[in-house]
Amino acid sequence: MKTWTLALAASCTLAVLPGAYAQAPAAYPTKPIRMIVAFPPGGSTDLIARVIAPVMSERLGQQVVVENRGGAGGNIAMEAVARAAPDGYVIGFSGAGALGINGVLYRNMTFDPIKDLTPVGRVAYSPFVLVGPPDAKAKTIADVLAEAKAMPDKLSLGHGGQGTVMQLASELFNQTAGVKTVLVPYKGTGPATVDAMSGQIPLAMSDTPSSVNYIQAGKLKAYAVTTAERSPALPDVPTLAESGLKGYEATGWFAIAAPTGTPPAIIDKLNGALNAALNNAEVKTRIVAAGATPGPTTPDELRQLIAVDTDKWGKIIKRLNLRLD
Repeated sequence: MKTWTLALAASCTLAVLPGAYAQAPAAYPTKPIRMIVAFPPGGSTDLIARVIAPVMSERLGQQVVVENRGGAGGNIAMEAVARAAPDGYVIGFSGAGALGINGVLYRNMTFDPIKDLTPVGRVAYSPFVLVGPPDAKAKTIADVLAEAKAMPDKLSLGHGGQGTVMQLASELFNQTAGVKTVLVPYKGTGPATVDAMSGQIPLAMSDTPSSVNYIQAGKLKAYAVTTAERSPALPDVPTLAESGLKGYEATGWFAIAAPTGTPPAIIDKLNGALNAALNNAEVKTRIVAAGATPGPTTPDELRQLIAVDTDKWGKIIKRLNLRLD
């Protein structure tokens, strides 16, 4: 009887050990997985998410369902992920902002992206691109800078939303160029790009996935890309650095994260499915055609990237005294 009691006590103790939940269910996944995309339909995050989801679904044996939840620089979506059960059935697809930088930028964050989210893997990276209407008076980036300097606080520059890296890239553009454009936040890159194309706004800080097809079709003017080197998708478009803004560099990337506490085995399984999708020939072709570059990583490599970008942009945020409520 005494032996039985001790055995029962030992089994109960094991059942509540903190590490016990860290073991992934052998059958995972047994139901569809929700992938919450941090921006509205039509933008780059949504486009690439919908390219990788079917292949991830095939690899995992369950459907990966894309759900758009834009707003607040990605915070609305990633807070929903952070608050979800850490069981692998809710994951988030976002840019760099809501995965780390927003913790520095926003005064009143309701979650901590570093502590409350666990990296799964990077999906892709791409430059931002400064664009305008195809019939704009300004033909080159030099023309844009001349116009902006001649009309301080008059020339509008749209971007993908408060708290996005595109906002920070726009702020850095103003600072590096010594101009004062009026920054106009949109609810996603897609709407900002469309308004620039139609002439509703003279400039927008877009990205290649949202703009490359319009640029190639002559429906949108590309002035410069933000990366240190020219984009393979837009080889004839100069960089801002070579256009006179020495030292300017900003790269956008997209990644997947899960709630903190998700078992490592589930994180590894999701990472394997993601990287399988990124190594799929058709997926690679579609991502490249969209103006981005597939960028598979391990979870640890993504964690390091988040730390580096948060440090870089955090210093710029503090130097410019940028804070959002």
